[in-house]
Amino acid sequence: MSVQKASTPKGTRDFSAEEVNKRQYITGKIRNHFELFGYSPLETPSFENLSTLTGKYGEEGDRLIFKILNSGDYLSKADEKILAEKDSQRLTPQISDKALRYDLTVPFARYVVQHRNDITFPFKRYQMQPVWRADRPQKGRYREFWQCDADVVGSDSLWQEVELISLYDEVFTDLKIPVEIHINNRKILSGLAEVAEISNQLIDFTTALDKLDKIGIEKVQEEMLERGIPHQSIDKLSALFEMEGDYRNQLEALSQILITSETGMKGIEELNFVFEKIERIGLNSAQLKLNLTLARGLEYYTGAILEVKAKDTALGSIGGGGRYDDLTGIFGLKGLSGVGISFGLDRIYLVLEELDLFPESIQNTLDVLFINFGEKEAEQSLKLAKELRNNGLKCVLYPDNAKMKKQMQYADKKQATYTIIIGASELENKTASVKNMKTGEQLEVGFDDISGFFLNIGENH
Repeated sequence: MSVQKASTPKGTRDFSAEEVNKRQYITGKIRNHFELFGYSPLETPSFENLSTLTGKYGEEGDRLIFKILNSGDYLSKADEKILAEKDSQRLTPQISDKALRYDLTVPFARYVVQHRNDITFPFKRYQMQPVWRADRPQKGRYREFWQCDADVVGSDSLWQEVELISLYDEVFTDLKIPVEIHINNRKILSGLAEVAEISNQLIDFTTALDKLDKIGIEKVQEEMLERGIPHQSIDKLSALFEMEGDYRNQLEALSQILITSETGMKGIEELNFVFEKIERIGLNSAQLKLNLTLARGLEYYTGAILEVKAKDTALGSIGGGGRYDDLTGIFGLKGLSGVGISFGLDRIYLVLEELDLFPESIQNTLDVLFINFGEKEAEQSLKLAKELRNNGLKCVLYPDNAKMKKQMQYADKKQATYTIIIGASELENKTASVKNMKTGEQLEVGFDDISGFFLNIGENH
């Protein structure tokens, strides 16, 4: 029998104890602020009916959905002609009726429609779960990854956008990550296309415009021409490429371009509201910036578009979201407006690593290691360990009566803060030898005083 090589599937990862602790540190901060802002937790199944997911992400998205083969002899009910033709698109529905979730948004929409009679609107939910995409793995892009989403459905109030910007600010302030929150509005982009008489080329226009910061005005204009956008349309939007100043100056200049577009002017009105309210309420550390080239998720968003970028690093976007006016319409419940944001857990992790912002305490996997000197000593150690655990300390007894050097090496590798030695003389004297592994200081502490000793240390720190 050949030995099989141990490996994970491409695009997936194992997480060590240290990595899990760091990820839980991030999700703990995010979860805390979700709940402070009144969002309730929601979890949906790892897999959905294939019909629930297909047709919701476009042709490219459909290709990236991980399908699950039906149980049993999944080929027995397949059409033999389709099998012979190897027509995968027609064959798939015959051999698979379930799939791993592609994102958290469509399952959320399905949940809202399915439970609409039990939900109190506006409905505020947060969800932190893994999703799967059959994408080509590369650095920073995985086939299995976590999303951390917060959404409000059942209200078209712009106060929700103001609140979500404040939520971003609270989370990233707590994580000590300096960020810029970029904002735009789909109505403005639609209005610009309308004024330039290229409404039918909106995606081509915004795809090129989105590259303005990276490749400059001339290259953007060249790309627009290559995409079939006429010279006269580009000329009508020339002022857009050189807008400067704060949001007031930019929106005032923009209103001169969009004066004939009702949709565009509505977008300006909405952005003005959000900026003015944020100005009055204030942000802790984040900066809110108008970014007229921001066009993420354009097929999906209908109002505000948000993207969070970490400063002092080149890692790019670490969050994003926006307003959608008909999320539940795909399942037959029309006219239910919503707005949501997402946190990029993996990107946030990389930013914290790069900027050295993880607290040192996360590295500590063990507070106390009891050294094992034999059966009677181990028994007393476990009695004390139980007492210390009741006071919130992470304690273990080394399982074997091994050489001291080996046990101390284990303590170092586990980054134990303290070791406790109970040998024959300590048993007789009812004392424990407590060693601080960082300073090397060693003290004798009575069995009855052990809890008080560690509580006193905690109070002094």
